[in-house]
Amino acid sequence: MNINTPPTTEDRVWAVIAHLSSLAFGMGIVVPIIGWSDQRRKSNYASFQSLQALGYQSLGFTIWVLSYLVLIIIASILLLVDLRAGGGNTNKVPAAGMIVFFIVIFGFFALYLVLPIIGAVACALGKDFRYPILGSRLARYLDYNPAQSSEEQILLNENHEFRWVAAMGHFSILIVIWGMLAPLTTWALFGKRKYFLKFQSIQTLVYQAAATVLFFGGVVLYSVGFLLLIAATGAMGSSDFNSGPGIAEMVIMVVILLISAIVLLLIPFLHILGQWAGYRVLKGEDYRYPLVGRLVEKWIPNNSISEEKHI
Repeated sequence: MNINTPPTTEDRVWAVIAHLSSLAFGMGIVVPIIGWSDQRRKSNYASFQSLQALGYQSLGFTIWVLSYLVLIIIASILLLVDLRAGGGNTNKVPAAGMIVFFIVIFGFFALYLVLPIIGAVACALGKDFRYPILGSRLARYLDYNPAQSSEEQILLNENHEFRWVAAMGHFSILIVIWGMLAPLTTWALFGKRKYFLKFQSIQTLVYQAAATVLFFGGVVLYSVGFLLLIAATGAMGSSDFNSGPGIAEMVIMVVILLISAIVLLLIPFLHILGQWAGYRVLKGEDYRYPLVGRLVEKWIPNNSISEEKHI
């Protein structure tokens, strides 16, 4: 697609909607998948922009969260240094330090929201928008070349399209609850047509659902244990730890807190494994989660021989 063959109105509408869906804070992750599914054999422009928007919401969100945490830690350390210099008196903390702290925290968040808006405006004007770093790499990965004329233009690399969508489902594990919409939507749209996407989507959905249940289960257990701790220390009444009921209460409290601590400490490792799965899929591996992958593989039949005819 060169300057003589600009994207159609339909192409631009799908591209704009795909980019703006990033403003829905995770809930919009289904939009670029639907846009890609509808346009993948009609328009390279709309397909690429949709896949790019999907990557920004999934992979980009992951990078943004990690960078955001690093910035918060650095800003917090600098604030503590200012407090220490002020002798612990918040009134003596330089106003400039507080201003920088809030600029870093809220400014970086605003930057994440500004980029998709810029992308939407650019696509509305028919421009070939690229997110920094992500866009050019994805274009090479998909063999997307907008400089080709309509006669020269070929479809995007189909295998890489499927791998990109599957990988973004894995990466979306950091988007609590809403991240599961990515593999769920992919399964619904391609589950009957592409075994690779069906398997990767189902195992991703099961894995993320289990991780989400563990997370909220750990939070509930911790809350219960914390309430028992308050009760045991006398904040909600006195407890006699020399009596049978008192000892039982203490044992239950310690066990609950220990289990909840183990569960909550396990969650980051599950998230890291999700990121690793996405990376391996992008590299060409048919990745399987430990235990979950084998269970899903036994559950769904492999009809990959005959399913490729009409995708």
